[in-house]
Amino acid sequence: MSEQLAIHGGKRSVPESFVKPWPYVTTADQQAVMEVFKSDGIIEQQRIQSEGLAKEWAEYMGVKYCIPVNSGTAALHMSLTGVGIEPGDEVIVPAFTFWASAAAVLHHNAIPVFLDIDPETYCIDSDLIEAKISERTKAIMPVHIHGMPADMDAVLEIAKKHNLKVIEDVAQAHGARYKERLCGSMGDAAGYSTQASKTLSSGCQGGLFTTNDEIVYERASLLQYFGEIIVPGQEREDQKYNAYGLGWMYRGDMFSQAFIRSQLKRLDKNNSLRIRNCNFLTEHLSQIRGLKTPYVPNECEPVYYNYVVGFKPEEIDLNVSPRTLRDKVQKAMKAEGVSMGLWQRLPVPKQEVFQNRIGYGKGCPWKCHDSIIEYKKDDYPKTVEFIDSHSYIFDVNPPNDLELMGMYVEAFQKVMGNLDRLLK
Repeated sequence: MSEQLAIHGGKRSVPESFVKPWPYVTTADQQAVMEVFKSDGIIEQQRIQSEGLAKEWAEYMGVKYCIPVNSGTAALHMSLTGVGIEPGDEVIVPAFTFWASAAAVLHHNAIPVFLDIDPETYCIDSDLIEAKISERTKAIMPVHIHGMPADMDAVLEIAKKHNLKVIEDVAQAHGARYKERLCGSMGDAAGYSTQASKTLSSGCQGGLFTTNDEIVYERASLLQYFGEIIVPGQEREDQKYNAYGLGWMYRGDMFSQAFIRSQLKRLDKNNSLRIRNCNFLTEHLSQIRGLKTPYVPNECEPVYYNYVVGFKPEEIDLNVSPRTLRDKVQKAMKAEGVSMGLWQRLPVPKQEVFQNRIGYGKGCPWKCHDSIIEYKKDDYPKTVEFIDSHSYIFDVNPPNDLELMGMYVEAFQKVMGNLDRLLK
């Protein structure tokens, strides 16, 4: 007889309190933050931490310029400003992403144009880009989703052909590589999130903007601080309180930046441990019929922000939808102590803000610029299919190791071996 599922009263596969939370905080991380508190001139730490993080992240990425900010959304907004996006311009964005990617476009009074995804990598389908390019198109925003690099050679080639800018959304892919190039180093500008759950974590909120272009950097700098030209550390002495354009307050805080700087020292090591965990899962879960493990193109080195699992009921002769199987298994796995779930339940263009053209009021930016862009619900079938048939394992980060991954595998074997009971 099969082992009884935890959801039916059996023993959990993963013991209570066995999973270690992310971010993994070390004594060095604690000391880095405490040093800010201990400083005789704590206000000066704003400049010290910001400049230190900017220098260290630029060096890590191999780019010329970095601006630490308060969120990944701010970093993307600054990227749009930096590359010269104007009100009414169109920016191509994948339909499967966190909605901040498109929100940044709306924040700048520009118009997102959505594309379906490659069902294997869940990134933007580069084969669909050219059909969406219009005279208003000014940029493409590939998103390296779940730590999986987008097809950057194709994106860059199309952008060059049509004189478009490329803004990389690297919110979930710090340290990921495409053909040995770091994600975020290939486009005209890039935005990264350092929100608590990210592979490079602030423990709270934060973001990073990067570029190799001085003009892009200068424009982004103006947006970051109320449209003013600021010399860090010289605000009181030199600030003119003269806005040269519309700007926001996007500066980050010194405590989270100190934490990020400490975490950055272990980014590659933590990525390697996460990759090892996920490779172990792929090796074993790929042997369980009815499950689909991540596909990794030869040119990609993903860092697995989450581990993505697909469900294929037809493979095991089940007459249920992938979504039904996914939901049942996901619920049972949670009972086994495996943290699984979703953070996107419908394509971004299906959200109310686009379906009802809410924007920032009175139909803007669409009505304000006589835009004919439509967001038809049936235009993103691969995105819908992906969302309905996949789930994510969240706790694959260090210090969790192969012992926990082994428990995850045992839980899947247990649950998938009891589908007859689970689907009653």
